Amino acid sequence: MQVPFGHRAMRGLYSLVIRVALPISLYYLIWRGLRQREYFDRWSERFALYRGEGLEGCLWIHAVSVGEVNVAAPLVAALRERMPDRTLLVTTTTPTGSARVRALWGDSVRHVYLPYDLPGAVRNFLDHFQPRLALMMETEIWPNLFEELKARGVPLVIANARLSERSLRGYRPIARLVRGALSGVDVIAAQSDADALRYRKLGAPESVIHVTGNIKYDLPLPEGVADQGGRWRDAWGDRPVWIAASTHPDEEDIVRQAHRLLQAQFPRALLLWAPRHPERFAAVAGDGTRAGFRVASRRIEGLPRADTDIFVIDTLGELMSFFAASDIAFVGGSLQEIGGHNVLEPAALGIPALVGPHTFNFQEITDLLIRAGAVQRVADAASLAKKLGEQFRHPAERIRRGDAGRSRIAVERGALTRTLELLEPSLRSAQAQTLPAC
Repeated sequence: MQVPFGHRAMRGLYSLVIRVALPISLYYLIWRGLRQREYFDRWSERFALYRGEGLEGCLWIHAVSVGEVNVAAPLVAALRERMPDRTLLVTTTTPTGSARVRALWGDSVRHVYLPYDLPGAVRNFLDHFQPRLALMMETEIWPNLFEELKARGVPLVIANARLSERSLRGYRPIARLVRGALSGVDVIAAQSDADALRYRKLGAPESVIHVTGNIKYDLPLPEGVADQGGRWRDAWGDRPVWIAASTHPDEEDIVRQAHRLLQAQFPRALLLWAPRHPERFAAVAGDGTRAGFRVASRRIEGLPRADTDIFVIDTLGELMSFFAASDIAFVGGSLQEIGGHNVLEPAALGIPALVGPHTFNFQEITDLLIRAGAVQRVADAASLAKKLGEQFRHPAERIRRGDAGRSRIAVERGALTRTLELLEPSLRSAQAQTLPAC
């Protein structure tokens, strides 16, 4: 079918804009690299320039960063069981996502960074790896990549699909181009009715949209995580413990103020602190020390000492164990307009959570857990300290809130099974390919 001239012209303009913006992208990599050295590594992959051997007939999953990789984990397990003869290619965008892939699967999957959405890079990437199924996690729409997959007849699925109002507005300037890209998608497995509606507004065909629920509800707890958290609690004694997880720079002073207010009520209160980005680890520790707190960190001290006020979790992959070692969690990205982060992890462990007013990235999940009583909102340092103090003074109520969250998650499970059912035709097609196993 001939592509309309207007669509080709818009796609060409889009590609030109990406080319013009490449110096900005490189500057961004350098800027991030000054804070996290891994951003200086493997630039060639971002332009689809590879030295090693390619693949043939693989299954490909793209997960932007750590959160998406974690969500993809049960899908990866299911695909490996369903098609053991096929190599899995897992792409990410961030070094932390790459590290998480290695931590979960080592060399049993192939990993590279997803290249920039330039026509030549996209073609090189697909020529090199030749996927027989493309699985995008959550919110990833790349017009050149999607168009090339459609041209090659590669089944394309957006799994655990979510689309916030902000993202919907962001796509509007290229709405016609995005509509064309989405015309080649075989399945959109949406997290909620609201996400499905926004994909319809974006121009996705009605026939490919299905509401499957959120796979995060099906995320299995790491083996022994609760026991590990309990052993850590025993090591640092009977203290009120809260965790500030996935915080951003503009929230850091609020967290410190809240902890100071909390210690006025509970002098032995301990704050476990996991900043969202690794480049903030040292800054959070340094700022805490300058503010007069006794600060320790995972890499240096290992575990909090008896006199530690703030313990910085400056490692990756251990957050669930530290959730399990906490009484209450504050989930960041929500006191500033980031849109919030995942509240399911503490809830799955029976840990009540607090969030700020900005949770639009996880609105349905957050609202669900608020209605269940497992999550409460705060607005500033004073209200954060107040809610923490209330739950420390009333442990039975705190436990009730935690149990309510865990029960609510149990009810919501099943998205993984529904997603795999939608994937079955594409998997059968990939299995029928006579190409050599990867």
